[in-house]
Amino acid sequence: MTGSPNQSDAPGDAIVRLVGVHKSFDGQRVLAGLDLCFARGATTVIVGPSGTGKSVLLKHIAGLERPDRGEVWFEQNRIDRLGDAALMRARMRMGFLFQMSALFDSMDVAANVAFPLHEHTRMTEAQRAERCRTVLGLVGLSDIERKMPSELSGGMRKRVALARAIVMEPKLVLYDEPTTGLDPIRADVINELIVVLSQKLGISSIVVTHDMASAEKIADRMLMLHEGGIIADGDPRTFLRCEEPLVRQFVEGRAGDDELRGIRGVTVGDR
Repeated sequence: MTGSPNQSDAPGDAIVRLVGVHKSFDGQRVLAGLDLCFARGATTVIVGPSGTGKSVLLKHIAGLERPDRGEVWFEQNRIDRLGDAALMRARMRMGFLFQMSALFDSMDVAANVAFPLHEHTRMTEAQRAERCRTVLGLVGLSDIERKMPSELSGGMRKRVALARAIVMEPKLVLYDEPTTGLDPIRADVINELIVVLSQKLGISSIVVTHDMASAEKIADRMLMLHEGGIIADGDPRTFLRCEEPLVRQFVEGRAGDDELRGIRGVTVGDR
């Protein structure tokens, strides 16, 4: 995709589009003319080594960062050109699951989950409470509304944060490392929830992760970001068979010779 697309020439099933997106920080290039379309109703997983711009990409979609050059579209809204009020309205149709959950420690579960409703709707207290119970039920948590975040396990905090992410009935949910800090069993619960919520609610999902087991389970599409561009893109079966050396190294979790050379050259006597 090139040029400056408008609503009429955009792919009909795309919920998010990036067109020629460039971003640098302090002279360090992070995104280099990125062109991407994300399909409506699908779960797209973005993988890649740390520092390759995965979270920066999510921030562009949410309007938390603006490109140096290029365009960012969410449905018919060009996110990078919206003013504060219009951007807020667009964000109300997105949910965001932060890496460390980002719950408010001073608020109980009910207040955390209902916070977007309190800020952005005219729902009554009773309506907010009912909606809170509904979304907590969707993530498999009941009767914990009065608990504080400090009373919850890491997996439960993630599920509360996910309930908050879907409480406004978003069309799109952005996940930043959703299984970070969780043991394999709790991580699989989050994976299952991402799949089920996509199926039940028709939510489009964009997931940034280092967890290849998670990526394989939840993805309709997988792509790898490297040096500001995409070096592999396909369905999970195709992606996991990709012979590109950088992709194989990442999928197999192998450190490269450059990373290991110094370590292997060190002996106890050298310390």
